[in-house]
Amino acid sequence: MSGILFERITLIGIGLIGSSIARDIRDKGLAGELVISTRSEATLKRAEELGLGDRYLTSAAEAVKGADLVIVSVPVGSSGMVAEQIAPSLKPGAILTDVGSTKASVIAQMQPHVPEGVHFIPGHPLAGTEKSGPDAGFPGLFKGRWCIFTPLPDTDPEALGRLRDFWAALGSRIDEMDPLHHDKVLAIVSHLPHIIAYNIVGTADDLETVTESEVIKYSASGFRDFTRLAASDPTMWRDVCLHNKDAILEMLARFSEDLASLQRAIRWGEGDKLFDLFSRTRTIRRSIVEAGQDVDAPDFGRHALDPKT
Repeated sequence: MSGILFERITLIGIGLIGSSIARDIRDKGLAGELVISTRSEATLKRAEELGLGDRYLTSAAEAVKGADLVIVSVPVGSSGMVAEQIAPSLKPGAILTDVGSTKASVIAQMQPHVPEGVHFIPGHPLAGTEKSGPDAGFPGLFKGRWCIFTPLPDTDPEALGRLRDFWAALGSRIDEMDPLHHDKVLAIVSHLPHIIAYNIVGTADDLETVTESEVIKYSASGFRDFTRLAASDPTMWRDVCLHNKDAILEMLARFSEDLASLQRAIRWGEGDKLFDLFSRTRTIRRSIVEAGQDVDAPDFGRHALDPKT
């Protein structure tokens, strides 16, 4: 038990991230009251069945009344609409944050609606799985993972410190970035890999000379791992592509150039060039393991990383 950090916390959106936050808040006793809001009555009912909060409301505007901390956990394309809905109901001194994986767009959507006296601090916890919905969440999702803040120039240091303390209580490691820099970093480490995964799985689905049953039956670890990424929430990834367009297009252009170079090396049998590339990329993998962002386990099914096993 970490103790109460905020008397009332409101979560808007109760999918994988929102429900994992809720579970940690309850387990660690971080809030005097936890209010949950989502537009879907069925999803809200499921959250109540799971005991994720203290009160459950479909109206986001009602849910944020009196809240000391409001966490918006919706697809990034809906951020502005949510901010507009809740703005009149936010109390002075409240902290408003989000969990979206694009920051410049979220700031542009939300900031115009934030009332004077409310502390808007954009955030992004770098954690998740391919699952979605309130049942997908679990305690400890954020433990050892990074949470990046992109504070605005006039951000109140005390409010930022309270939000840092909250995410630290969830086990996160904290960093701060400029919004545009964040979007470029995430374009290469998260957005581009997902786009490539969706594309590769789509290519396999379009093949006429290889049947779908063969693709599934003989799926080796490489293709299987791509399908895990490609199983992610399509609404979320549609919005990511639309709202981090410039950075993603830049990374796609760089990737296309490198892919063309790789094609030439394979076509002309340039073994040394291929070996150098594959050796260089192994070093990146070792660095990720050493940084604690994955484990060096010889289990290509990733069972060692499944938090529920």
